[in-house]
Amino acid sequence: MAESENLYHVLGVAPDADLETIRKAHRKLARQYHPDLNPGDAAAEERFKEVSRAWEVLQDPAKRRDYDEFGEISLEAGFDADQARHAREAFGQRFGGGGFPGGQAGEFEFGDLDDLMGRFFGGGSGRAQGVRMPGQDVEATLELEFADAVRGGEKRLTLGRPEGPETIRVRIPPGVDDGGRLRVPGKGGPGAGGGVPGDLWVRLRVRPHRIFRRNGRDLQLDVPVTVSEAIRGAAVEVPTLDGTVTLQVPAGSDSGTRLRLRGKGVPAGGGRSAGDLIVRIEIRVPRELDDDAREALAEIERVEDGDVRKELFA
Repeated sequence: MAESENLYHVLGVAPDADLETIRKAHRKLARQYHPDLNPGDAAAEERFKEVSRAWEVLQDPAKRRDYDEFGEISLEAGFDADQARHAREAFGQRFGGGGFPGGQAGEFEFGDLDDLMGRFFGGGSGRAQGVRMPGQDVEATLELEFADAVRGGEKRLTLGRPEGPETIRVRIPPGVDDGGRLRVPGKGGPGAGGGVPGDLWVRLRVRPHRIFRRNGRDLQLDVPVTVSEAIRGAAVEVPTLDGTVTLQVPAGSDSGTRLRLRGKGVPAGGGRSAGDLIVRIEIRVPRELDDDAREALAEIERVEDGDVRKELFA
């Protein structure tokens, strides 16, 4: 395997680099060569595909383990590590010492391996026999911003293929959640002998939002209000994922009061109605008081409701 094809070399990391080191290297290079930042630059786009392909393999423990053991052949569609180990043992028995004709240990051509697999397991491979065999399913990971997961849309995902990276478009339904999977038919490994290709399964990783939280179809938001707003009631502006709306805070609201904005959560989709935005009131008290404020506070104390903690000891 030429050095230029080595996935570690592509990312500029050592073969024993930990996942966080690999992740940082990928992010840096992906930003540097992203097509959106290099419009019309074919070399940058090609480099971006190489970087994406390297990350797609090295971030997956199983794929990285197979790549470290077998090299580029482990990225071939239909590759089976256990079969490859059996084949290696067969080579070792035939040629002695686990060596491979024409190369170093651990390096062999896919065609030779395919033929050997057929002989080793009996009768030749499905491809050699002309039997139609479906391609394997492939799994990839796609990171989404919180708002994109809630609203849905379309994202690009670059896959590492034996023949070179391929960028596909993945439709994101509204309301997908972290850890969910999407199926893209026919975008997995190619079939053998004219068999149908496998499917691509996209596992979703949703980044947390700065202020919104999610509970099923509902979104949750903490909104600070002043003491006077909580006592008198107030109309306050609050953000949603679709813009700003006015929320009416009832007079006498306690801290922790929950108010509901209908239809401002996860949009309707998949046969389900839109969720709501649940606003939790947080009363913020002033940190510094002047003499006038202390006098006003004394008036408030005069009308307060007795022992507000008596229920704790009932």
